[in-house]
Amino acid sequence: MTATGTSAAVDSTGLAGRVALVTGGAGGIGRAVCGALAQRGAKVVAADIVLPAAPANCDFGRAACSEIHLDVCCKAEVDALVARIVAALGGIDLLVNVAGVVSFGSAEDLAEEEWDRVIRINVKGTFLCCQAVIPSMKQKRFGRIVNIGSVVGKNGGNARPWLHPGELARAGNVAYGVSKAGIHAMTAFLAKEVAAFGVTVNAVAPGPIATEMTTNFPEALRALIPVGRMGTMGDVVSAILLLASPNSGFITGEVLDVNGGIWCD
Repeated sequence: MTATGTSAAVDSTGLAGRVALVTGGAGGIGRAVCGALAQRGAKVVAADIVLPAAPANCDFGRAACSEIHLDVCCKAEVDALVARIVAALGGIDLLVNVAGVVSFGSAEDLAEEEWDRVIRINVKGTFLCCQAVIPSMKQKRFGRIVNIGSVVGKNGGNARPWLHPGELARAGNVAYGVSKAGIHAMTAFLAKEVAAFGVTVNAVAPGPIATEMTTNFPEALRALIPVGRMGTMGDVVSAILLLASPNSGFITGEVLDVNGGIWCD
């Protein structure tokens, strides 16, 4: 492909020059999202709790993708990072909330501490990041927020304990499902609140995706996926890119299923 052709391909996405914050940027899906955005010309800040803190004088502008530590459950950290990005790059056009944790096991055996951990990271963490970017997006009268939900937030879980109780140990549990259902509801509330300012809020709800978290996904459940395979990170990234596009301004409050037909609504 010629240089001219490459440039045209990048510009055609509408993401060239856009500023994106991706939480959970060090994980499998997060890294894939960051790479896809950077390839399309966006300035990307990948934030994750496992990454080191950036120096105080970091302007986030030298590399296509900058990496920085962030605990999404700490409001002070979230607000400070967003303020630094806005000051350095003039705003945030796109927030992709990938940061989250999974949890397994039966409701009967679920520890209170585990319930609190999952709800805190998945729901509170997502909300704090959304809350932090909304003012600058409203001021610019443009923004795209994409949250990560899950089919488990819709279908009551993939495990079939009436047939195979052991599947509960290897499929997302009630805490995980409730957290993702909460993200779906949050998406709808925020979408209506900011729609008049040119800001859209949507979610992608993946089904079983082949990542490090799903290596033990039961074969019996894998066989229930109508398209006959696990999803890929590319499948999820494609859905996120659709909702991140400046051309998707009439899509808001949507929870986009990416699950190979395992759940249809």
